[in-house]
Amino acid sequence: MTSTTTEGNAKGSAFLGPSLLGIFLFMTPVPYDGSLTIPVAILAKLFTGGLGDFAVPLITTLITASALISCYFFFVKPAWLKDQPLLSALFQLSPGWFVVRVLGAIFVLATALEIGPSEVWSGDTGGLILFDLLPTLLGVFLFAGVLLPLLLNFGLLEFVGTLLSKVMRPLFTLPGRGAVDSMASWLGDGSVGIMLTSKQYEQGYYTQREGIVVATTFSTVSITFSLVVLAQVQLEHMFLPFYAAVCAAGFVAAVITPRIPPLSLFADKFIDGKQRGGNEDLIPQGHSAFSWGWSLAVQQAQRASKPRQLLQQGLHNVADLWIGVLPVIMAVGTVALVIAETTPVFTWLGMPFIPLLELLQVPEAAAASETLVVGFADMFVPSILAASIEPEITRFIIAAVSVTQLIYLSEVGALILGSKLPVKLWQLFVIFIVRTLVTLPVVAGMAHLFF
Repeated sequence: MTSTTTEGNAKGSAFLGPSLLGIFLFMTPVPYDGSLTIPVAILAKLFTGGLGDFAVPLITTLITASALISCYFFFVKPAWLKDQPLLSALFQLSPGWFVVRVLGAIFVLATALEIGPSEVWSGDTGGLILFDLLPTLLGVFLFAGVLLPLLLNFGLLEFVGTLLSKVMRPLFTLPGRGAVDSMASWLGDGSVGIMLTSKQYEQGYYTQREGIVVATTFSTVSITFSLVVLAQVQLEHMFLPFYAAVCAAGFVAAVITPRIPPLSLFADKFIDGKQRGGNEDLIPQGHSAFSWGWSLAVQQAQRASKPRQLLQQGLHNVADLWIGVLPVIMAVGTVALVIAETTPVFTWLGMPFIPLLELLQVPEAAAASETLVVGFADMFVPSILAASIEPEITRFIIAAVSVTQLIYLSEVGALILGSKLPVKLWQLFVIFIVRTLVTLPVVAGMAHLFF
């Protein structure tokens, strides 16, 4: 009896120890520098701070080297590449992704050296991406990439997924494990949620539809960033009503958007092409949700890789993010911001929203319409534009909608495009518009209650 109990405790510890450490690192808000954040974000900030002025040259080198090595493999096509799975995964690109990677290198060199058209490297376009966003992501990618196996490999997703399957599947058409992605994003960073989702899709836990739904619906904006947005529109005193509106609109969108196109049209098949079959959430007779979740978690913890293999997996994650994703963010983010800053495209795209805004009785509907679509380029731009609008209720609505739209190309959208999830740029834009149409009436309705 004692031997069996000891063995059971050891198996439970193999699940609980790493999983609790993962929860602490990725999901536990702690005070730091006057605000709440997660330990992984603190480690990333310390790393970036330690690099100092060397961060931008390092990023420039990584993106440029990524493009140059990709050029060699793309044009030379050495036979030995197929025997190197890591190099093949990093540098064997389709023509479209090859162009994106080369474009990222051109933009990063132009911005770092301030050469070429100023529209590309100014502080509102390429400079914003290179000097403000990428140094932060460099650190996040390092620590999240290395430490992500704590959430993925030791049974936490199996345990939480089983407990919440009866909630997530009927409400959101998703496995219960999607709740972990959402919490990692909500309490920490949306980029962490995208990374977590992408890895689960690659490992065969999500179908195409489920992975894309989670990435575009549950990679929510952190509380910290919501405060920054609210401060920009000078409504800090309205935080509780603001966040209530954001949560309500986000919940409604999470229920509705997975059930309608384009999200409903993605295939329910895994990365290997197999269809999801049967009921993966079925709990065997004689088990409660807790006991079955615990059993699955312990089994997964026992299968977890050895420390050396986990470190190798983590470093592979970092290489994939630094070499594969940083160039995508530089390329796609810069193009989106150049369009937003130098052309009236997003203003034109926002014009069809004027009748809807007038129907919802939003003051200064024409000015508000200009902010609705520009959020696809960068989530913070709508708040910058809204700061000059007089009515508080309009600023409130613009800020809340920008936070619930979720998909913006300067970070989250580029991360999704750079992942293995099979979603195209035009599909992301349609999902963005659908989210806007669903969340705008909810936010406007709650705003009229508060003002």
